[in-house]
Amino acid sequence: MAKAFSVMSWNVEHFGARKNKLTQPTKPVKPIIEQIAAQDPDVLGIYEVVGSVVFDTIVDEMPGHNFYITEGEQVQEILIGVRKNMNSFITQKLEFKSGQSTLRPGVLLTMIVDGEKYPMLFLHLKSLTPPKGFGLRDDMLERALKFRKVLEDSANGATANYMFLGDLNTMGMKLTYSNKDISAEEEITRLEKRGHPKDLRILKKTHPSTWWPGSSGTYEPGNLDHVVAADHLTFKQFSGADVKVSGWVDETTNAKRTAWTKKYSDHSWMYFEVQKV
Repeated sequence: MAKAFSVMSWNVEHFGARKNKLTQPTKPVKPIIEQIAAQDPDVLGIYEVVGSVVFDTIVDEMPGHNFYITEGEQVQEILIGVRKNMNSFITQKLEFKSGQSTLRPGVLLTMIVDGEKYPMLFLHLKSLTPPKGFGLRDDMLERALKFRKVLEDSANGATANYMFLGDLNTMGMKLTYSNKDISAEEEITRLEKRGHPKDLRILKKTHPSTWWPGSSGTYEPGNLDHVVAADHLTFKQFSGADVKVSGWVDETTNAKRTAWTKKYSDHSWMYFEVQKV
């Protein structure tokens, strides 16, 4: 089958953040953008963008793309890029803030290829394992799952080529002095089961874990970033997986992985290619 478009999704930790307004960003911006440009995606979604320097630099370094960035009370923004010769429509979706003004909104990007619409919802969901964090994240995931029906109802029942993706922060829930904790694996399984009745599935990745803060901490690698897609959609295969994960996961030693996370991000990126329906 022919490719409709390619997508890169990457949480770049505190991308463009500065110690104060007069200093340079804590991580050099240009090498990170060079990594993005090297993948040459038709569509890109970057999370945790902080500061206008990122937007200005990526516009200069990737002139073949148009860019959009979220706005609001939140500190971290979502940056979307689309290749200029492709048709698309972008809207900011405030309902995915779950009533919390400082949380990130969702971004709905609809790609139009050969007359077919491919709506993609980019999300950076609430992190943390206490019940409040888990509850907000769970509400956002439920909204994302139900959004397929919203799209299909607005299209008079036509099947939606729907996907939602990003840093879903599936890290489980921990209760103090309780045996009712929910593990990260259980949260992911819960998402998968909730998607089945809506004909949505979590795409298989070449590496399950996408997040790791480096060997200086005590955290194990985490499976936080995902792509959820309508069952009927097909994708280019990467060693039997729908989504290729690249970044610190490609390094051969913990020392090299840690160096990579310090230079770029504690998340590896996801790359996938949607096939035409």
